[in-house]
Amino acid sequence: MTTATTLVDLSACELRKEIGHQHVSAREVVEVHLARIEAVNPKLNAIVTVVADHARAAAAAADEAQAQGRDLGLLHGLPIVHKDLFVTAGVRTTFGSPVFADHVPAETALIVQRERAAGAISLGKTNTPELGAGSQTFNTVFGATANPYAIDRTCGGSSGGSAVALATCMTSLADGSDLGGSLRNPASFCNVVGLRPTPGRVPRWPNPAPRFPFNVHGPMGRTVADVALLLDAISGPDPRDPLSREWPAAPVSGQLERDLTNVRVAWSQTLGGLPVEPAVLTALAPVRQQLEELGCVTEEAEPDLSGADDIFVIWRAWYFELAFGDLLDRHRDQLKDTVVWNIEAGRALTGPQLGAAERLRTALDERCRKFQEQFPFLVLPVCQVVPFPIDQPYVTQINDVALDTYLDWMKSCYHISVTELPAVSVPAGFTPDGLPVGLQVVGRPGDELGVLQLAHAIEQASGTSLRRPVIEYSS
Repeated sequence: MTTATTLVDLSACELRKEIGHQHVSAREVVEVHLARIEAVNPKLNAIVTVVADHARAAAAAADEAQAQGRDLGLLHGLPIVHKDLFVTAGVRTTFGSPVFADHVPAETALIVQRERAAGAISLGKTNTPELGAGSQTFNTVFGATANPYAIDRTCGGSSGGSAVALATCMTSLADGSDLGGSLRNPASFCNVVGLRPTPGRVPRWPNPAPRFPFNVHGPMGRTVADVALLLDAISGPDPRDPLSREWPAAPVSGQLERDLTNVRVAWSQTLGGLPVEPAVLTALAPVRQQLEELGCVTEEAEPDLSGADDIFVIWRAWYFELAFGDLLDRHRDQLKDTVVWNIEAGRALTGPQLGAAERLRTALDERCRKFQEQFPFLVLPVCQVVPFPIDQPYVTQINDVALDTYLDWMKSCYHISVTELPAVSVPAGFTPDGLPVGLQVVGRPGDELGVLQLAHAIEQASGTSLRRPVIEYSS
């Protein structure tokens, strides 16, 4: 029999089995997680809106459904938290912006609808930088979210609150979004797993740019198996998302074991010369030997991602103007400077600039396709730096290389974003002073299963994901 004191420590997959076998009720699961939130969240500021009454009512309904013998959903009884960029009807959704500090939407995002339909129980909304801009989770509405492994350091972003809630067992599952690394970066900084799916695998709605492929929604968890479980619940076509039409809901959970003998893996330390802190490379170095012990054939290689900078910066600016331009017109004085800069950069774009970016993207796609004929997988650092001070908005220098914008330190993630390939951050190492470092596994288009299989093998070989932060929890 699982005791209440250990329930929060179980993986989502383990917890789902306990609930399914009636070893524990959804009510009990919700109560121990709400208690953990009460004990831990004030120290870290990960969950900014708690919906305890809703969670208790949903848990009671879940237990009643189980007692009546009804079919149980894939996520039946599992606590989940939602990024505060995802609208939730009747529940405050701020987008981390003072413009929306008291905003209560009338509709619910598709990803949240699917999670609830699968039986997950919402506990609340997680902190994010304003409008999701930047990989450091802070805003003027709620403040900053601390890294549970070192509370004077950032948790990353923009799905930072979700990553911290997972790492500290305030929830069993979480969701997030990723434009330039927002599912992968906080996962790396907090020693959890974050998957950036192929665009369209997880449909997005509402969505101001349904055909824009760089911004995706995806799952987060403490283990690869948990992420696979959540991916199954949120995947599959939706008529409102044109990118989703070619991606059927092919299951991935329960299929993570794989013989990796002679699987070719490209091992890249700097993705073609990006500056990377030595602490990152040192922490990840043992993984190459682990891959070879698993049977993989590793080779130092990476695709030619020439033009990735221009592609990302130009199309991101285009998206920011499209999605947030009206906010600049009406609330300029309430928006942070980096958001204003990004929107204005979008307004300054010309037709020839967009055309040039699209030509670069076409060429890059072809180079990646040819590269992946040789290498089904590419592995590289998620982040070029280790978690930095929480009061530092963004990284301005790596090693001896000065960085011009708040985006530049995340090139190891956003260069992958523009390839439109699935990529996962999996726990892989720690620095000597106890800061997590994640490894990024990139696969072929639509091969979430393969990416998760390789990540699962790395997870099992390294054991890094078992190391939890030391936080003084009150009982």
